Amino acid sequence: MTISEKVAYIKGLAEGMKVDTEKDEGKILANILDVLADLAADLEDAECGLEELSEQVDAVDEDLDALETEFYGDCDDCCGCDDDLYEITCPACETEFEVDEDTLLDGSIECPNCGETLEFDLECDDDCDCGCEDKE
Repeated sequence: MTISEKVAYIKGLAEGMKVDTEKDEGKILANILDVLADLAADLEDAECGLEELSEQVDAVDEDLDALETEFYGDCDDCCGCDDDLYEITCPACETEFEVDEDTLLDGSIECPNCGETLEFDLECDDDCDCGCEDKE
């Protein structure tokens, strides 16, 4: 049962009880029921608008997914990422894990398994496009 149907049911009960709308209590009850009916109608309109908006957002999301796939290609994590991952092996515990280019450029990272600090000494040449400032 929708809210509008419930309000209509309550209005019917009030009419069946023969509430005297000439008395103050009856006037208040009749006006409250009118306000409830207006609120119920507004709520139904808002729900319809929300449903329509949700459908439009879904359509835009599908279009965006298609554009991302076309622009970035198929990516395992579907994020449109273009970061290369580098496999690192910790010399202390021999755990293998992956890091991105930014982590390598930071110069060090702690092993996620044993906590050993791993340092990277990268040298860039003139053709480097990594964005570092220490080109030789």
